[in-house]
Amino acid sequence: MLVGVGFTLGQSFLGEATIEEETPFIIPAGSSLTSVAQKLEEEGLISSADGFLMRARLFGSSDPIQAGEFALTPDMDQGDILQAFQSGDVIRRFITIPEGMPSILVYEKLMAEDLLTGEIDVPLEGSVLPDTYAFERGQNRAEIVEQMQTAMDKYLAEAWANRGPDIAVDTMRDALILASIVEKETGTPEERRRVAGLYSNRLRIGMRLQADPTIIYPVTKGKPLGRRIRRSEIAAVNGYNTYTMTGLPEGPITNPGRESIAAVMNPERHDYLYMVADDTGGHEFNATLDGHNQAVERWYAIRRERGEM
Repeated sequence: MLVGVGFTLGQSFLGEATIEEETPFIIPAGSSLTSVAQKLEEEGLISSADGFLMRARLFGSSDPIQAGEFALTPDMDQGDILQAFQSGDVIRRFITIPEGMPSILVYEKLMAEDLLTGEIDVPLEGSVLPDTYAFERGQNRAEIVEQMQTAMDKYLAEAWANRGPDIAVDTMRDALILASIVEKETGTPEERRRVAGLYSNRLRIGMRLQADPTIIYPVTKGKPLGRRIRRSEIAAVNGYNTYTMTGLPEGPITNPGRESIAAVMNPERHDYLYMVADDTGGHEFNATLDGHNQAVERWYAIRRERGEM
């Protein structure tokens, strides 16, 4: 009984945590345990910096404290606080890059995140793998971009190593370019391999791809056009417009996701050369120009009846 009383008195002598509500607490890089204890006391999260330090010496491990942002909660005692600091149990936040987000919008999204630091350039188009990435308060934006680009390099190499016999391109870069077109041409997951097969068929026979997103990219760098494509833009001659050039554009037109890349590596085998948007969010596919023209007229008539044109 006396031992228990002595332990309780000792704990009281060493002070206690005084956290009233969940509170973020930041440890700057290079901080000492002494400076952290003083900061905890100043912010009213413990009753005594000296007591916290003594407790750390008597009961804590020898592990160093980690830099970062920590979530301190009312149920934590001083031992829990120290353990969190030593284990590096920092608050992780997340930033999501959707499939098909062009690099200019990736740049704007990263720059708009106030908890990140540092300046960056717009990443090279197609160099970022769409995904959700964890970050910490104060992390440099350049580090996040590097993570995204490393993830793309890794996935693209893995997908290329597993490419199928029906792939229509000769290099990883060309596969990435074609995947970016597939990404922008369909938002229907089950269509990706079919669309990839259609463009693969066109590439094999030297037929122009005639992909509308390749017209838009030089105009907006991937941002929404916000209007119909002009005839002058359809006729424009540049390194991206696949209406006025044969073959692939000079570079990607967005950051394609894993599924679009996989679709290009293993396109669906069929004889389709044409497609027109239907009213399901997908497309109607045809192997002949006559069949395509009939489909176009049919869908245009439906949209005119609905007052959509």
